[in-house]
Amino acid sequence: MAATPDSSMSEDEAAEEVVEETPEEEEIEPTIEDLLAAAIERAEKAEAEITYKEADIVNIRRRNASDRAELLKFAGFNLSGRILPVLDSLDRALEAAEEGPLTDGVRLTRDNLLEALQAEGVKPIDVGSEFDPNTMEALTTLPASDDHPDGTVIDTLESGWMYKDRVLRPARVVVAKE
Repeated sequence: MAATPDSSMSEDEAAEEVVEETPEEEEIEPTIEDLLAAAIERAEKAEAEITYKEADIVNIRRRNASDRAELLKFAGFNLSGRILPVLDSLDRALEAAEEGPLTDGVRLTRDNLLEALQAEGVKPIDVGSEFDPNTMEALTTLPASDDHPDGTVIDTLESGWMYKDRVLRPARVVVAKE
């Protein structure tokens, strides 16, 4: 409880006495060392965050450059795939045609088209005797025999093509299966 000031005390003394009797809440002011340690800690956190962000930026740039190179490398993939049926049609026309000047013109057109495709990185898939699921598609199977053991290619129904190192169209084959 606060004491009532005596009439003999001056007002300043009474105010001082009231202040002294109330419990003081001591505020601890941080020292310079504490402030410096806190600032250093914040600076270290900011520096670490900046380092992480810089590493992210480098990784994004690297990924972007590799994605761009991949896009440029395979830019003609779709167009090449759409041209292959034209090449197939020219091959069928040559098989059915009789020799003559028209056949020579179709053959020349086919050869020019094939040359242009090969210049862009399109090449035929070599169908060996063994079935390769990475480059071939088995449309049907026939029972294995002495001439064609299990897993060998019996016939090629449609030629396959690669575009650089990707399968553009798998070779469609008949495979011997036990």
